[in-house]
Amino acid sequence: MTLLKRNGHFTHHLPALFDDFLNRDIFNWGKSNFSTTHTTIPAVNIKETDGHYEVEVVAPGMSKKDFKVVLEDNALTISSEKATPQEQENEPRYTVREFSYQSFSRTFTLQKEVVDMDNIRAKYEDGVLHLLIPKKEEARQKQPKLIEIL
Repeated sequence: MTLLKRNGHFTHHLPALFDDFLNRDIFNWGKSNFSTTHTTIPAVNIKETDGHYEVEVVAPGMSKKDFKVVLEDNALTISSEKATPQEQENEPRYTVREFSYQSFSRTFTLQKEVVDMDNIRAKYEDGVLHLLIPKKEEARQKQPKLIEIL
């Protein structure tokens, strides 16, 4: 679809509104938060301090066994795969039961010269997966040294 700007009598009153509306990702909204399996990709927060990076992955309703965190070379991959269990013989008969399958995978590239790869830690608590990625001592920001003038 091609959009044309017109210099008509009506359009000069609201061009900024339409430009703003058409320049947003509204037409790509369906692609922004879904994986190739059409499941929602969890939101991620990354915070940097002087000594480490903190990664938070929001994934309520999951347990720590649902996650897989893998470090290969300098790629840190966080993934999950969860399916609704199949019916057991002693369960009631369902007329309709829609099974659910969820999966996602997020990969982050870490800088080997900055990150202490051997001491990355993860924990799952209150619906949030927390990763603590420490920095190497030489990569930590040093406080400025005040030099005394003699």
